[in-house]
Amino acid sequence: MQRSRAEAAQREAIAATFPRKSWLDHLRVQMLAIVLPVLLLALWTFSSTQHIFGAGLLPTPMESAETYIDWIAGKSRGLVDPFSGTWARNVAASFLRVVIGVSFAALIGIILGILIGRSRAVELLFDPTIQGIRPVPVTAWVPFTLIFFGISPAAAISLIFIAAFFPILVNTTAGAQHVSVAMLRAARMLGASEAYLLRRVVLPSALPQIFTGLRLGIGMGWVAVIVAEMIGVKSGLGYILWQAYYWNRMDMLICTVFTIGVLGFVSDRIVYVYARRKFFWASR
Repeated sequence: MQRSRAEAAQREAIAATFPRKSWLDHLRVQMLAIVLPVLLLALWTFSSTQHIFGAGLLPTPMESAETYIDWIAGKSRGLVDPFSGTWARNVAASFLRVVIGVSFAALIGIILGILIGRSRAVELLFDPTIQGIRPVPVTAWVPFTLIFFGISPAAAISLIFIAAFFPILVNTTAGAQHVSVAMLRAARMLGASEAYLLRRVVLPSALPQIFTGLRLGIGMGWVAVIVAEMIGVKSGLGYILWQAYYWNRMDMLICTVFTIGVLGFVSDRIVYVYARRKFFWASR
């Protein structure tokens, strides 16, 4: 009985601190979110119809939409189009590489970040070298991946790993370093071991920062996969982007860039929404 009353009081306190917004407030926020895309679409339409960049160079939104439908559904418009119907397999190839690369980066980055954040010896051992390597752009690693892995999916995944690893590591380290001293002291007074502290105190406290690092890492992963696929493999959205440029297919360039943006946005929103609901106390 007392527990149910305590839970009810806790829910009331949370509701009072974070009041729910009305549907009208949510609608206003959503309307703001589409203002800039509508303006960009209007600018694109004007530029293509008025031939601002030259006649026939920039396709209209309607022409790009027709190309996108053909790319997805494979309904060619009476022409032999090598891109027709290839959307699904190229999206799947890029998505799989991002998932594998970011997953390995998260696994190693989170473990190493927690250790660096809580151990002075581990910090001295790894941090100077990591901070020296971190500013190197991901494109600088392309020759090394091609030398060691050749033109293969492994080369692309290794670039994604490098790009995603550092944001995850740095944010995890920051989260582990800013754990409440009072919580650590209380746990030690109750006889908690260092392993228990890392698992039950440090890791949960650092989770908001870790998820911030994951969001950044996923974004960098999509950047890296395009760079890698333009050079190191023969499939995926980066490969399609390069082929569209090679064949002067501006409509396919636009469709590919749009697809990359949508996939990056959706993957970021998934992590963001989960983190916002799970760690609402840290996002206010």
